[in-house]
Amino acid sequence: MAMTLGGAWRLAGQRIDRLDARLLIEHVVGCTHADLIAHPARLLSADQLARLEALVGRRAEGEPLAYILGTAGFYGREFAVTPAVLIPRPETELLVDLAIERMQLKSAPRVLDLGTGSGNLAVTLRQLCPAAAITAVDVSSLALDVACDNARRHAVEVRFLCGCWYAPLGKECFDLIVANPPYVAHADPHLLLNGLPFEPRLALTDGVAGGDGLACIREIVGGASEYLLPGGWLLLEHGYNQAAEVRALLHQAGLAGVRSWSDLAKTERVSGGHVH
Repeated sequence: MAMTLGGAWRLAGQRIDRLDARLLIEHVVGCTHADLIAHPARLLSADQLARLEALVGRRAEGEPLAYILGTAGFYGREFAVTPAVLIPRPETELLVDLAIERMQLKSAPRVLDLGTGSGNLAVTLRQLCPAAAITAVDVSSLALDVACDNARRHAVEVRFLCGCWYAPLGKECFDLIVANPPYVAHADPHLLLNGLPFEPRLALTDGVAGGDGLACIREIVGGASEYLLPGGWLLLEHGYNQAAEVRALLHQAGLAGVRSWSDLAKTERVSGGHVH
């Protein structure tokens, strides 16, 4: 059966969000929003219609749009994403802002990104501060494949290492460590909502049964002083209700200048401190 762009958009919009439907049609047909508006009577081929139906079905089942399209936006840039990596979130852009403030105090800062995932933090920081030497670590080789792809896409040089947190670093030290580690508690009901079942559990939660979600943050904070140069900073993203506990961990680790920063939703989202 012949189907027009306008008709396909209307039908898809009855099953999924209308904006998602539009983006899927543009993806399948290779057209722009302007094309869709200007030429609603254009016909889809049978192959395009079949592909669209399959993608709409995936979205209707709750699969995140970013995985279906293969890309996600972050800090004004597009990053490749697969189910091997967490989808970049807008609230993580606060971590970029805070990191850049500290990187600009050094002529050639050495920066470590722990748990890099898609590489969105490492790549963005390297683009914003071309003089920086950036190392990014992840325990997942599949995630590092995606991160390397994103570094190539954005034509930046980042050193990627496979391993658990500080393990691959030897005795190297850095001016800044940033991390957006797993911090959702193991049994948190949010893990079953909003597409999270499709995202890598390893990147969302520390997996500690009955835990508070802070096991990875404890490990990062506990080792930070050993890997920071004098005056070096540690900046961590954490859960919406974890700021006080993370500040306590930072104090216990002997870091100075400990504080938390709020995202655009007025939620304390990043905490950090520095060595003397």
